[in-house]
Amino acid sequence: MTDTPNATRRLLITWAVLMGLTLVTMLSAQLGGDARLAALPLWSAGLLLATTFFKAHRVLMVYLGLSDASPAWRGAFVGLTLATLVLVGSGYLIARFY
Repeated sequence: MTDTPNATRRLLITWAVLMGLTLVTMLSAQLGGDARLAALPLWSAGLLLATTFFKAHRVLMVYLGLSDASPAWRGAFVGLTLATLVLVGSGYLIARFY
């Protein structure tokens, strides 16, 4: 297996983007302090789910190589990722409002 400079560069850029999104997620979750026991605001939970989707999409496409797979495989994995995040978001909304 040979590793081209473009492939290495793509992996490193993707890694840097994922780390940046992890910082965004941490900041939006309001870690620490007296906010630790409070529920996340809706904007924060939405941002958390959006960054989680983008991170999962990047991992699937770049690190697992789904960008080279058939559209059916890509669609299936992206669809399952979306379904999982919708389920998590629904659970958050139900817990928050009931």
